[in-house]
Order: sequence, then structure tokens, then C-alpha cells
Amino acid sequence: MAYERSESTGDGSADTTALALKILVAGGFGVGKTTLVGAVSEIRPLRTEERLSRAGELVDDTGGVDRKSTTTVAMDFGRITIRSGLSLYLFGTPGQDRFWFLWDELSQGALGAVVLADTRRLEHCFPAVDYFEHREIPFVVAVNCFAGARAYGAHDVSRALDLDPGTPVVLCDARDRDSGKEVLVRLVEHAGRTYTARLLNSAG
Repeated sequence: MAYERSESTGDGSADTTALALKILVAGGFGVGKTTLVGAVSEIRPLRTEERLSRAGELVDDTGGVDRKSTTTVAMDFGRITIRSGLSLYLFGTPGQDRFWFLWDELSQGALGAVVLADTRRLEHCFPAVDYFEHREIPFVVAVNCFAGARAYGAHDVSRALDLDPGTPVVLCDARDRDSGKEVLVRLVEHAGRTYTARLLNSAG
């Protein structure tokens, strides 16, 4: 869940220990996972995208994202420093059903997850919501506000997805670094409250 790494202070003094947290970025096909990781990452993001092929037309649902020409086949990876001493390692999951076997390995040690949603195809994020709810991994739903899509409030999205009480829903623009960073901050705060409550309940 949390990892420690050493950082040089840059002035020749002793290294400091920083906390690094693992975060998943999940959701359906074409909702903006690769875009979000790339927008917020302070390092050059690792991407495992391949061009869509005719062979994949029978198994990949490209409805609503007809202009999409590539797909993530393993994961995206990026890193962002939230504040001094706290970094997030971002792992973007593949969206198609045929790659879901990778999710179990990617989710090991994760503090929490961002589930990206597109209101034009809201049903495509149900599998991700179910996955994290069943495994009791804290998550937030980030509604990627695509141009031309009908606007819905956070409460409407929460009801449509039948989310557990207290699960945050955030409106965002996956292309914008500040917007993406705000989503990640909300997730870290939510995960912190969730794990604290669990510790208190177990101690009681």
C-alpha cells in the first residue's frame, strides 16, 4: 500500500525518506485513463498502447469512441508529487474485458483507485466499481467531462451507479493537470478516512 524511498536533498546533506503510494486509474474503454496519467505525471509516462486491429473488432466495444485508434494492452505508469515527501505512483489499467486478468496483479498493494467515467457510456464503468467495492479498495469516481456530453451533477452520477454512501464523485477534465491532481488529492483523503475508520472499528 505504501512504499518508502530515499530522496537526495540536493545540497550534500543526508537523504530524506519519502512516502510513495500506489494508485490505480481504472474505467471502461476510451474514458481517458491514459490521458489522465499523462496529464498529471511529472515524469515521462510509460505507455503500452497498440493500434486497434480488425481482429479486435469482434471483442472490443468501440461504440461511442469510434475515432479511437489505439488501446492500452498492459498498463500506463506515471508519478506525481502531491506535496513534499508524498508521491503517488499511478498505474492505469487496460479497459477491455479481455485484459481484466491483469487487474488482480496491478491492484496488489494499492492504496485506492480512481474510476474514470464517461456519462455518455456510464454503464462501462460498472465493472470497475464492482471490482473495487467487492475487494474493499477505496475509490473515487471521476467523471471526465467530454465536450458535447450532457452535464450531470455528482449526486446524479452517484445514484445512477448505486455507489456506497460516502464514495466521492468528482467532475474533472482528464486533459488538465490541475483537475487531475485534485481528483488524486480527493482519493488520498478518502482512502485515509476509510482506513482510519476500519482501524478504529477493529480496535473497538
